[in-house]
Amino acid sequence: MNWRTAWTIARRDLSARFRGLRLLLVCLFLGVGALAAIGTLTGAIGKELSSRGRTILGGDVEVSVWQRGATAAELAAFQRLGKVSTGTRMQAMARAGDLAAPVELKAVDEAWPLVGELTLKDGRRLGAPPPGEVWIGQGAADRLGIGPGSTISIGSLTLKVGGIIADEPDRLGEGFTLGPVVLAHAEVPAKAGLTAPGAMYRTKVRIALPAAQNPELVVDRLKQQFPSSGFELRTRDRAAPGAERFVARMGDFLILVGLAALVIAGIGIGGGVSSYLEARRGSVATLKVLGATSRDIARIYLLQIAAAAVVGSLAGLAAGVLVTPLLAKALGELLPVATGFTFDPWALVRAAAFGLLVALVFAAPPLLAARRFPAMALFRARVAPLSSRWRDAALPVALGVAGIVGLSLIGSRQPQMVLGFLAGAAGLLLLLGALGWGIRTLAARLPRPEKPLLRIALSNLHRPGAQTGALVTALGFGLAAFVLLAAIQTSLDANIQARVPQRAPDYFVLDVPRDRAPEFAATVEREAPGAKVRSVPALRGSILAYGPADRMIRVSSLKEIPEDAWPLRGERGLTYSVDVPEGNVITAGKWWPRDYAGEPLVSIDERLAEALDLKIGDQLTIGLLGVERTAKISSFRRIDWDSLGFNYVLVFSPNAIADAPHNLAAMIDLPKDAQRGGMLRALVKGFPSSSVIEVGGVLTQARDLLRQVSLAVLAAASVAVLAGIAVLLGAIAAARAARIYDNVILRVLGASRSQLLGLQLAEYALLAAVLAGVALALGTGTAWLVVVKLFEFDWLPDWPVVFGTLGLGLALVILFALAASLPLLRAKPAQALREL
Repeated sequence: MNWRTAWTIARRDLSARFRGLRLLLVCLFLGVGALAAIGTLTGAIGKELSSRGRTILGGDVEVSVWQRGATAAELAAFQRLGKVSTGTRMQAMARAGDLAAPVELKAVDEAWPLVGELTLKDGRRLGAPPPGEVWIGQGAADRLGIGPGSTISIGSLTLKVGGIIADEPDRLGEGFTLGPVVLAHAEVPAKAGLTAPGAMYRTKVRIALPAAQNPELVVDRLKQQFPSSGFELRTRDRAAPGAERFVARMGDFLILVGLAALVIAGIGIGGGVSSYLEARRGSVATLKVLGATSRDIARIYLLQIAAAAVVGSLAGLAAGVLVTPLLAKALGELLPVATGFTFDPWALVRAAAFGLLVALVFAAPPLLAARRFPAMALFRARVAPLSSRWRDAALPVALGVAGIVGLSLIGSRQPQMVLGFLAGAAGLLLLLGALGWGIRTLAARLPRPEKPLLRIALSNLHRPGAQTGALVTALGFGLAAFVLLAAIQTSLDANIQARVPQRAPDYFVLDVPRDRAPEFAATVEREAPGAKVRSVPALRGSILAYGPADRMIRVSSLKEIPEDAWPLRGERGLTYSVDVPEGNVITAGKWWPRDYAGEPLVSIDERLAEALDLKIGDQLTIGLLGVERTAKISSFRRIDWDSLGFNYVLVFSPNAIADAPHNLAAMIDLPKDAQRGGMLRALVKGFPSSSVIEVGGVLTQARDLLRQVSLAVLAAASVAVLAGIAVLLGAIAAARAARIYDNVILRVLGASRSQLLGLQLAEYALLAAVLAGVALALGTGTAWLVVVKLFEFDWLPDWPVVFGTLGLGLALVILFALAASLPLLRAKPAQALREL
């Protein structure tokens, strides 16, 4: 029989509604749809970042440096490369009457923007504001109750509001801000007294290169020309590295969630194919009697299963594309993604390939088992069910698994996490499979209960053809997923609700003049008696080199930043201290004496030391205001990053950096009954060059961001739960089909409908009781890894909610089982016996 003949037979036997293969369709639809939506969305964001990179960055190359402007030599070098726009970024306070608000002051010259256009709410398309005017974000207008034509004060300067910003071309490239933007002319910060020596501001220079220039080569040349400048350099290809890293990691994570849904769906595919072939045993036997070979049988049913798999995958791809605009709308404020329908061919091909490979892995064993049985054995399948031999399917299963692993690793930025997930999924399948075998074995060896219903329920767990293995796997995955989601959600909520409010200060204040520190403390005490004030020196610098003195490693020579060595990326906060900072614990080495005056020393976060393989006695070189400074590593510290206080990766001895121009950063904790409005007005009036940041507003922004991310994760995870429910329903349906014969015999022998219903309830209650503990252990164990190891939060699950969720899952299982048993009660014995 050739393939054309096999397809003719397969097409005639295959129902247009795919009766018998609907579980396969549903499982592939859910899994492929999730992967298609996730892949299309992340691909669209990546393309948007890539295609709009020049606009997002505001040029081809960006050079930024803290606490100083570009020198004449540096500016001349930039101007030789192309068209240049120079500006300043800093936190500031904007005042209008009695109201004040923290803002992101963005001062730009007449050349800004080099790429794109600024659009105001009134429709005007402009560039930099003229001297004496500002364009403000809608958030600043709402907070201060002002509009076009009003005036605001920044520092010692009063400025006119010229318009409200509608679209800022390089907004995404600016990164996260602690307030709405106020766009001003380049001369404003200096005239307002905000750029005095030691002030915390950032100079940004954008360069538009000639078309023939390669931005990466330009960056390499600038690093060589100014090795100690402390420059942070970006190109149009990495215009928003934070967004790119977020998209890449979230994409990898969501792809794994989608793949988890497919793995769960694969169990349903295997069960669905087994049930379908079991229902087709008469057709298979007839074909064999008529001369069809085992290879012919495999061809016919392979074509049927492949047709159903293709239809399910195509439906999933269509659903993934259709749902992408909804996801884009939900994440539009968080990431750059165009609304409307988007197509990413690679994402769709990858999702379809995942679906077909999973179908191959799980459908191959039952398909190959059916082809090797003789006709008479097939006719006797009701009393002698088909068995499978995994060695028959070893080759296709191995090829499918290899394809899944290879496809998962292609393009992944975290291959270790991907391999760990796949290994964990395989281990979990093996564990649940072994558990199913153990339950069957134990059920066969237990003493027979005296009550008939319990005795039959126990026998149903181990009799030939029992669906115990499929039910255990489906129930285990489904219940564990419920527990996992409940434990993670409640633990994260507990961390946010219980810890952050208790430990977060009320205000952060930047750029407090060192010589006015006592006056600052007195102002706080006058406005809020009993308030606590903590201040630290605040500087900015970049790590340039590290390691033993005789073979230090230059950061500029690294091809890739080591994992967990994020402080090497650009400039970071620096400070010095006489004592060990609050919330820090020395884990190695010693702290310097209070009156220390020897070789400059530095204490380093232990995680950074581990990532860079640093030892006590090694040296560290930083770039501070364009000057290299080297200090000896004297200690490692464990930092309490959960506290919203002053946490510095690098803390120097005072004699190392105290001579550099700098101001103080302060943290204020108010008493519970303190009036916040008076405090804010007094600080803004008394210290106009300082920036006061209300922590509550920052936490609100962070919660909003986390809420959007959580919704995306929850949406993806819900697909896995839906797949688990579909698999569970399929396994129950398959078990129901196998029980028709048994129930008919019991009905003939006089069993009532209530007794048959009690039998189903007893069987599933036994399984659920055994699997409840397993699901609790698997779900909470995995949740602990995610919360503690991945998110690095405390393990604080709400156990009543976790147990309640598990109980709800068990109740759903029982309801599904009882609902699936109703057709058994309506089965007519005469008709069922004739079908045998």
